[in-house]
Amino acid sequence: MKMLSRCPQTLTACVTALLLTGAAMTPAWAATSSKSPDDRAIQAAPVEQPVTPQPATSADGTQSLPSGDEIARRINARDDGVSVVRSMTMELLDKRGKKRTRKTRSFRKYFETEKRIAIFFQKPRNVRDTAFLTFDYLEDGEEDAQWLYLPALRRVRRISGSDRGDYFMGTDFTYDDIRQDTKVSRSDYVRTTLGMDEVDGRACYMVEAVPANEDVAEQLGYSRTLSCVDAEIWMVLKSEIWDLQGNALKTIYTREIREVQGIWTAHRLEAENHKTGHKTTFIISEVDYLADLGDDLFTRSALKRGL
Repeated sequence: MKMLSRCPQTLTACVTALLLTGAAMTPAWAATSSKSPDDRAIQAAPVEQPVTPQPATSADGTQSLPSGDEIARRINARDDGVSVVRSMTMELLDKRGKKRTRKTRSFRKYFETEKRIAIFFQKPRNVRDTAFLTFDYLEDGEEDAQWLYLPALRRVRRISGSDRGDYFMGTDFTYDDIRQDTKVSRSDYVRTTLGMDEVDGRACYMVEAVPANEDVAEQLGYSRTLSCVDAEIWMVLKSEIWDLQGNALKTIYTREIREVQGIWTAHRLEAENHKTGHKTTFIISEVDYLADLGDDLFTRSALKRGL
């Protein structure tokens, strides 16, 4: 995330210095060169008789699993509303057990050609008024765009696409993870369905993904991922990720999935970096898919203006 005015360092290093977080925000690729009362819950414990779609049957009578690309298509076709507003608490835990907590307000809205996400940091003081904006274009061929506003610089800086594998604000989630927002990129990876598995009592498809080319691998800092995709609601429940040298890098879990206003919604995301021992938990609350969000909330000027 390039050079900042008055900061002779990479954006990642500059953010770290300005926010004084003390957490590593090194790009993943740097090692080589990342309620409502009526909500229905998917419990962490096994649920009763989970419904699993039956694999397609071929002409010779054998069953086949959906392809990796078909599973990715179903993930992205999952209903997540036209817009949403939510509160998000970020808990960062280092290997010594020291925990830091941040409070944010997050907004997402689908426009004609792109999905936009705006995140405003509210607490603590050292990150207050920091803001982030992403444009995720729905069609391949147009480069996605991300911007970060740091109050200390009073400037909105664009994040280069080559930096999307950097860690977001000292967490164990990358800028690309934030942009995807529980969806997946179909063009970045070549996917293969390996079989069936179970996570937290839910039947899921095991999907291996490798970067489509060397440039994508360098940008994301990944050589391979193995994801378990819920076979009923098409949400990724678990992702294991390997770095460019083939070493285990991190594991991400999606948990506390409940239906809010008719839409399946994750209320807890957990990421653990196996190299650093650092862990991040996103706790999501006050989710509202019916909020009327103005277009001007999703602009660079809104980042500076704040909430």
